[in-house]
Amino acid sequence: MSERVIEAKNLVAGYLPGVNILNGVNFYADKGELIGIIGPNGAGKSTLLKAIFGLVKVREGSITLNGENIVGLKANKLVSKGVGFIPQNNNVFPSLTIEENLQMGLFQQPSKYKERVEFVVSIFPELSKRLKQRAGSLSGGERQMVAMSRALMMDPAVLLLDEPSAGLSPVRQDEAFLRVSEINKAGVTCIMVEQNARRCLQISDRGYVLDQGKDAVVGKGRELLNDPQVIGLYLGTLGT
Repeated sequence: MSERVIEAKNLVAGYLPGVNILNGVNFYADKGELIGIIGPNGAGKSTLLKAIFGLVKVREGSITLNGENIVGLKANKLVSKGVGFIPQNNNVFPSLTIEENLQMGLFQQPSKYKERVEFVVSIFPELSKRLKQRAGSLSGGERQMVAMSRALMMDPAVLLLDEPSAGLSPVRQDEAFLRVSEINKAGVTCIMVEQNARRCLQISDRGYVLDQGKDAVVGKGRELLNDPQVIGLYLGTLGT
């Protein structure tokens, strides 16, 4: 039987009073799954991740992590409970070294640094010889790798990724998706919002198509690639 890691029911949330971006989203991820979330601009994809991570006010509905209600918890509490979040922009500390960025990811449990950095380097071996390099000198794809690594330092139960391929060249986009797959294969449940819909669905166990703040279509990732409704509405304009 699958172990439910995170679940949102009838979620209503928004940034401004009286203006809802999410309008009753239902969503879940089981242990070890890689979930892809696609949809047009303004559909509420990034807002869903931010609502889970306590960055957007939840007005109605529930969010549970391993059966525990997490609505209203601040980000630091969510991190300690096993939620990792990688924002789309400004996701590293550019003035710090890679090693210092990783240490920042583990500031709540610094004694576990050696153990966790070994795990991170096992997924991203290219980091091992570059720990003293400043993050500000890295390319966009390399910064994304450091951001993922920092989020993994706290051994999250679930990792939220907001458009990991955004702003990257096609080659670097492929690398980003491979990295997400590697993280998932290492046992981390991943929830990924993406504009590159086809590539996202190709690697996802299940996919959610959001539209106007609701889960309009749900299904296995590769099945959604061939769903006429998804093709007609989204895959013709989202990603290649």
